[in-house]
Amino acid sequence: MMATSDDFSTSYLHFINYPENLLQSSTNLYRSTLSAYKQRLDSAESDLCLVDGEDDVAGVFEVPIRDLETSTGKALDKLNVHSPEELTEWLGVVTTPDPENPDQCLVTTRKKDPKCRFIYLYAQHSRDQLKVTRSSLTQILTFHQVMPIFLDFLMAFGSQSDPKDLRFSGFRQQSVMKPSPHRPPTPELGRSGCHFQMCYNLKGVRFAKKFDDRMKHDQWYIEPAAFYHQFDAVSGNTLWIVTKGGIDIQQRYKDLTGSSGRPEDKTFKKLEDGFRSSLSAHLMFCHWSSEDWRWYFRWLEEIIDDESAMAVYGMRGPGYAHKQYRPRDFQDLHFWQDKTSEAVMVLETNVEVIRSLQKFYASLKTHEDLPITLKTDCESDISSFFSSLDGIVDDFNMHISRARLLVKIITDRKELVIQHLQGQIAERGEELNRRLEREAVLMRIVTILTLIYLPATFVSTFFSTDVVTFQNQDGPNGSTNSASFSSLALARWFQVTLPLTALTLFVAWTTYNLSSPTASNTADNDASQWPKIRQLKDRVKDKGRVVNFRPWKSSETRHRLPLHKEPEDP
Repeated sequence: MMATSDDFSTSYLHFINYPENLLQSSTNLYRSTLSAYKQRLDSAESDLCLVDGEDDVAGVFEVPIRDLETSTGKALDKLNVHSPEELTEWLGVVTTPDPENPDQCLVTTRKKDPKCRFIYLYAQHSRDQLKVTRSSLTQILTFHQVMPIFLDFLMAFGSQSDPKDLRFSGFRQQSVMKPSPHRPPTPELGRSGCHFQMCYNLKGVRFAKKFDDRMKHDQWYIEPAAFYHQFDAVSGNTLWIVTKGGIDIQQRYKDLTGSSGRPEDKTFKKLEDGFRSSLSAHLMFCHWSSEDWRWYFRWLEEIIDDESAMAVYGMRGPGYAHKQYRPRDFQDLHFWQDKTSEAVMVLETNVEVIRSLQKFYASLKTHEDLPITLKTDCESDISSFFSSLDGIVDDFNMHISRARLLVKIITDRKELVIQHLQGQIAERGEELNRRLEREAVLMRIVTILTLIYLPATFVSTFFSTDVVTFQNQDGPNGSTNSASFSSLALARWFQVTLPLTALTLFVAWTTYNLSSPTASNTADNDASQWPKIRQLKDRVKDKGRVVNFRPWKSSETRHRLPLHKEPEDP
C-alpha cells in the first residue's frame, strides 16, 4: 500500500465535483470555466448516465477495462466492471480515515498504473444512456486526471430521440513535456508528470437493417465516437478512454492487442513500444470512421434514381407512360438532399480531425522536450502513420466529391420535379379549358334552339288558351267540328310566330354586337393616335432619318388604320 500525495488525495476524495476538483497542474482553465463544465454535467446527468433510484443500475452498469503489462507482471488483465465497488477495487484505491484527524481520509493505492489501460464507456446505441453512473464516470476521470474539455465530446451521447450535436466535431490537446515544481509527479501511480493528452471525435456510418419491400426504408446510421488518449513521455504509460454506442470498437481494440494481433501493436515494454502501439490505435480508429461510406452513398444514389428517374427519362405527352408527381415527391427529394449534405459535413469534419491529428504528431517530432529515443527510433513509424492517414483522407475527399455531385443532382431533379408539377397544372388547365369550350359550344346550340323554338312555344301556348277559338263547337246540323283542320288558325300561327322569331333573333344579335367593341370605335381610337405619331415622325425627320410607321392600337390586338390620307406636312 502506498499513500498518495495530499493534492491527489484531495482531488480524488472530491471526484463527484469533477472537473472543479482537478489538480491545477493538469488543467490551464480558469475556475469559472471549470464551474461551467460542472453545471453542464449536472444538467445532463439524467440523460447521460444511469441514475440511482430511476434506472436499474445493478442490472445495466458495465464498464469494460483492459490492462496490458500490469505492475503485477501480467501481460493482460481484463474485466467487465458491473458495479461502482468493483470499479474502485480495480483501480486499486483504498480510502481510510486519518488516525491523526478523524474528519479527514487518506487515499492509498495498491498498484501502479499499467503500461496500457483501455476503458470503454458505451451505451446500447448512440442515443441511449451510458452504462455508468455519474459518480463512477467522474471517479474514472478524476483518477486519471482527464482534461475537462473531454466532457464536450461526452455530451454528444446520452438519451435522446434524435441525434444531437451530430455537427459537433473537434480535436483538443494539451502537452506537459517538461518537469516543473508546479506539476509534481505521482510516483506511487507510476506517473512522471510529463505527458501529452488529447481528445477528439470521429463519425462512421453503419448499416443496421434491410427491408425487402422498399429500399428507401433500409436503416443506416451515422454514429459518433469520442476518443481520449494520454501518453506519459517518461514511463511510456498509455491510457485510452473510448465512448461509443455499441461494443464494436472495443472488439476491434481487443483484436488489435489480443493474441492474433501484431507484436508491434501490443508491446509496451519500452517507451518507443508504447508510442508505436498508440499510433496503431489511432490508425485503427481512423480506419473505422472511413468504412462503409462507399455503400452508404451507393444506397443514396439508388434511392435518388428510384425516386426521380422518371422526371428525367419519362416522356410526357399523349401515349407516353409517365409519373404523376405530387408535392410530397418534392419533399422526399429535399429530405434525401439533407441526408446527403449531412454526410458531406460529417466527412469534412472527419478530414479536419485527422489533419489535426497529423499536425499534432508533426509538431511533436520537433518538440524540444520530447525524448530523443522517440524522435530517432519512431521516425519511420510516424512517417508510415502519416502516409496511412493521407490515404484515409484521400478516400474521404473522394466520397465528399461524390456526395457533392449527388447534392447537385438532387437539386437539379428537384427543379425538374417542380417543372413537372407546373406542367401537370397547366395540362389540367388546358383540359379544363377544352371542356369549357365544348360546353360553351353546347350552350350556344341550346341557346339557338331555344331562340328558335321559344316564339313558337309561346304562340302555341297562347293559342291553346280560350282567348282565340277557331273551331265551331256546334255545326249547322248540331254536329261538332273538334277534329277539323283550320287553315285560318295555321295562317294566324305563322303570321305571329315568324315575325316574333325574327324579332327575337334580331334582339339577340343586336345585344351581342353592343356588348363587343365596334369597328367604328376602333377606327376612332386609332385616328386619335395620329397627332402623337406625327410628332414622333417629325423628331425622326429632324435627325435625318426616314422611318416607315405602322401605327397600331396596342401590342395585344392590332387593327389596321382606316384607309384615309394622312395630312400632308406644311
